[in-house]
Amino acid sequence: MQDFRLDQVLVEVGSEESPIFRSLRRALPDLPFTFVGDGEFGWADLMAGRDLLGQGKRQLLLMRHKGDFLKKCPGSEGQVCCNYFVINFASNCPMECSYCYLQDYLAHNPLLKVFSNVNDLLEEAHQLLSKHRRFFFRIGTGEITDSLALDPYIGYSAEIVPFFAEQPNALLELKTKSDRVEGLLGLDPKGRVVVSWSMNPQRVIDADEHLTASFDERLMAARRCQEAGYRLGFHFDPIIEYAGWEKDYGEMVERIFATVDYRRIAWLSMGVLRNTPSLKRIMRQRFPSTRLLSGEQVSCPDGKMRYFQPLRVSMYRKMLRWIRNASPTVFVYLCMESREVWEQVFGFAPSCEKELGNQMAHD
Repeated sequence: MQDFRLDQVLVEVGSEESPIFRSLRRALPDLPFTFVGDGEFGWADLMAGRDLLGQGKRQLLLMRHKGDFLKKCPGSEGQVCCNYFVINFASNCPMECSYCYLQDYLAHNPLLKVFSNVNDLLEEAHQLLSKHRRFFFRIGTGEITDSLALDPYIGYSAEIVPFFAEQPNALLELKTKSDRVEGLLGLDPKGRVVVSWSMNPQRVIDADEHLTASFDERLMAARRCQEAGYRLGFHFDPIIEYAGWEKDYGEMVERIFATVDYRRIAWLSMGVLRNTPSLKRIMRQRFPSTRLLSGEQVSCPDGKMRYFQPLRVSMYRKMLRWIRNASPTVFVYLCMESREVWEQVFGFAPSCEKELGNQMAHD
């Protein structure tokens, strides 16, 4: 994986007591650290007239999070939800995927933020999980950041994996496009932590997933995690249609199942490329050479644009056939798709989000 560039670390006064601060100091001894007060970050002046999104990824701000860490995944209107919960321990991602929705979602808040009050995060999770012991929670950390890309610098996995390993009613998912798994290998997940990768053929990675780990690096990292006792997940999302995509994706699926033990895969998901008109404008500005804007898409009820439904169904069916040829029993689900598409691909749709979440939690 290519190293990303940081220009400086901004530290909100009070955050220097956090173990995250000590990890940053150890990992980045030559980088300038600037202490700032609440609301005195000054990033707009630093980046005036430049690519705010690109520059924001190079200014890491360590600060306290003042709201709730744990929340229900917002899902997408009109689409089947998998009953997922998310923890936001950081905001923004150091990688540069041309299609990333964070470019739009964080357009006016582009700093790479890491939240220092990890004890508050763990206490909030403890309160929720202990209050609802009869409910099983699937919890992920990859909604508005990559779960592991920053881990060598901030050491968050060492703080949260031991906690979730002891929770009888939760499964933690760490979702990444990196190969930064060293901090996980000495920890015991006790069957309660899934490490998952967003996977695409190397052709897609080269063209549109900049500063991420290569396909081989991701796959070898997954194997190392599996050997260390972790269950795995793979997310084929976004699947991208182009001339020759069937050959590339078919070979990708074959290589994954030839490298890892399918019996230790918790789940696989599938989803096609989707964006919004505002995201497409940002993509044209920041990645003018991308070919992802040339395909035909239609607007869906949730306001996102996707390939035509017959094409999506055809792509999902092909992917599912390749997966089932390798493993007839591994759990597969669709991400942000309608009940109608579910029924055409699988022959059924979950009756409710609780049903789907329970299937994934206990599969």
